[in-house]
Amino acid sequence: MPEFDLLVVGGGPGGYVAAIRAAQRGLSVGLVEKERPGGVCLNWGCIPTKAMLRSAEVFQTVSAAADFGVHADNVRFDFAAVRQRKDGIVKELTDGVVGLLKANGVTVIEGHARFTGPTTVEVCEVGPSPIGPDGPRYAAAPTAAIRQVSARDVIIATGSVPARLPTPGAELPGVITSDGAFGLTEVPKRIVVIGGSAVGAEWASLFATFGSEVTVVEMQERLVPLEDKDIGVALGRSFTKRGITVLTGSTVTAIAEGGPLRVTVDGPKPREIDADVVLVGVGRRPNTADLGLDAAGIGTDTRGFIPVDDRLRTGVEHVYAIGDVTGRALLAHVASHQGLTAADVIAGHRAHIDYTVIPAATFTHPEIASVGLTEEQARAAGHEVITAKFPFAALGRAKTFGDTEGFVKIVAGHKHQEVLGVHIIGPSASDLITEGALAISLEATLDELADTIHAHPTLGEIGMETALAGLGLPVHIAPRKR
Repeated sequence: MPEFDLLVVGGGPGGYVAAIRAAQRGLSVGLVEKERPGGVCLNWGCIPTKAMLRSAEVFQTVSAAADFGVHADNVRFDFAAVRQRKDGIVKELTDGVVGLLKANGVTVIEGHARFTGPTTVEVCEVGPSPIGPDGPRYAAAPTAAIRQVSARDVIIATGSVPARLPTPGAELPGVITSDGAFGLTEVPKRIVVIGGSAVGAEWASLFATFGSEVTVVEMQERLVPLEDKDIGVALGRSFTKRGITVLTGSTVTAIAEGGPLRVTVDGPKPREIDADVVLVGVGRRPNTADLGLDAAGIGTDTRGFIPVDDRLRTGVEHVYAIGDVTGRALLAHVASHQGLTAADVIAGHRAHIDYTVIPAATFTHPEIASVGLTEEQARAAGHEVITAKFPFAALGRAKTFGDTEGFVKIVAGHKHQEVLGVHIIGPSASDLITEGALAISLEATLDELADTIHAHPTLGEIGMETALAGLGLPVHIAPRKR
């Protein structure tokens, strides 16, 4: 008889959520994880970077305290204390996940899982791993014990790892990935960030605030190229104003050692840049190494991701996959939703996942958040669109915050005025985007957003103000010339 009804391989935001939901549905559940539950998000991604970014925000605010009538002398930051605070937050949250798994009756098995069949695995004990240039990497302990585990159904939730570039010199000391950045014990004087998407942009923003001389090299013509064009252009201007060198339409062709690292950049203005650290933030690849997928008969696509249907089923009966390893949308909240869906399907409930409305946030300064179609995507899909913007500078609450940079942009259908996309750059963008996601989910129109009474003075009323602008009835900005 199988040892468990369900075995979850990987304890990240997809895996632990799936395990808890399955246990709540009455299944016996085992979860295999080689480090603290929480996965990349809690240990090496979402939470630790946001903890450090919050320290950067506080430092920036206190440094400008005189603008608010508050005088603070000798303002400085302590990077060791920043890291210590980050570690404390991570431990508190991962401890909380451990407690939740225990409270729901999930059996946690420590170690690395390797398939021996579709629903059978061997779990090998692993030893501790120091943080290297690619983050922590775990290896079998010298006298590793191996446990055989079987289940009726299995969910693969092993996530992803930072991608490396084939660039000459990419393996040199001082060249790190986003995970490896947590091993830095001091702020680099000069840093080159390869990649201007969410990961690279966040680290660039963080180190710039802490005083590093930052250069961002992005292959596309603008930063955060998956965002609406206006957002990417605005972030580039903001970064440049803050003293960050932004090189778009450019690539790093070589990295050489010799004192500082020498980074060769090819683009509209080829150049060589000296750096103490080079951070590679060009994306992530599926974490399927040494999983024994062949033994389970589980196939992958050309990029190494595991294909699944809308019920998270792989091509092998009783085997499911969720999270980054599926390649659908590499976001923690998507992984969690996939986990809930897969657990419900396995428990016999009618469930499927819909990827139509997926909000995303990038925690730069200014923050970025978006949901739905960009203007370019909407037009390419055949929509005749209305676009409207409203600046934070025209919002009373933003002025009282002292943070007026950025805007909200709504993309709507011309005929029915249905909301197709919402794009934000500015204060609290990650919190404000929820209204946009709900609007698209409920097929709301511009007049419905405009007619909804929003509290004043708040940042949230910017959604109403943008909708009014889209209707040609703006109150707090001048009407657009027609």
